[in-house]
Parts: sequence; C-alpha cells; structure tokens
Amino acid sequence: MNALDEIDLRILHELQSDGRISNQELADRVGLSPSPCLRRVRRLEQSGVVDKYTAVVDPTAVGLDITAFVRLRLDSHGTGVVERVEEAIREIPEVIEAYLLAGDHDYLLKVAAGSFAAYEELMRTKLRAIPAISSIETTFTISVTKPTSPLPIREGARP
Repeated sequence: MNALDEIDLRILHELQSDGRISNQELADRVGLSPSPCLRRVRRLEQSGVVDKYTAVVDPTAVGLDITAFVRLRLDSHGTGVVERVEEAIREIPEVIEAYLLAGDHDYLLKVAAGSFAAYEELMRTKLRAIPAISSIETTFTISVTKPTSPLPIREGARP
C-alpha cells in the first residue's frame, strides 16, 4: 500500500473510535463524499492496515473478574521449542494477549479468569504443561486505569 495520507489517518482515527460508524457519518467526519470514503476504507482493509472489526466486551460483565499478567522464561530457545511454546500459548483461550519479549523474560501473557481458583487451575493444567518453561511469574491487576485505547496514529503516523 502507498503511504497513508492525512485523510487515511483521519479515517483510521474515526474507525478506532467507532468501528460501527456508517459510511455516511465517516465520510462527513473526514470531509469526503461517501463513495471515495468507502473506496479508501476498502483499500485500508484489503491492504491489511485495518486488520479486523471487533467489539470490546467488559470482562466483569461476563464473569471474568481476574486479569493477570504472566511472565514466562524458557529454559531452551531452539526453533522447535519456541514454535511449540507459541502454539501452546495460542491454544489457551484464557490467554487473551501474548507478547514475545526482549529482556529478563521471554513472554508476557495477559490472562482473563473468572476467579483465583480458575486461575490456579489454568496454571496447574495449562501453563505448567507448556514445554521448556523454566519460570512463571504472575502479577494480578487491581483495577484498570486506562482501558484499551486507539493507537495514537494521528500524532505519530507519517503520511
């Protein structure tokens, strides 16, 4: 895809704020007529800049009262080992985000669970079963001070 221009950045900003916005409203907000706006949105989708549309669900509203950040260290970093670890992480539904790290730990996982007992069960049956893990450290959240936010593309992107 060609470089993003200012209109593309405005479209992305609006879509991050409301992914269900109508094309007419989006076009009005970014200063385009509906047809060119829709073409730009489709181009952003087809090029992978817009990856997907999703709903943000309140975890406590669906009984997921525990959020934990889990740091993993591996005892081996061979290609086959790393692939098996990452596949195992992707298979655990309670792991809602996972990052490969540089530094003291190898992975950071964000985990959602219904209770401390459910988290303990997850640790015993799923996390400890992942191959080559040498340590697991967990930090539990108390509250959310800033929920998932749009990317700061308007300020930081270069058209």
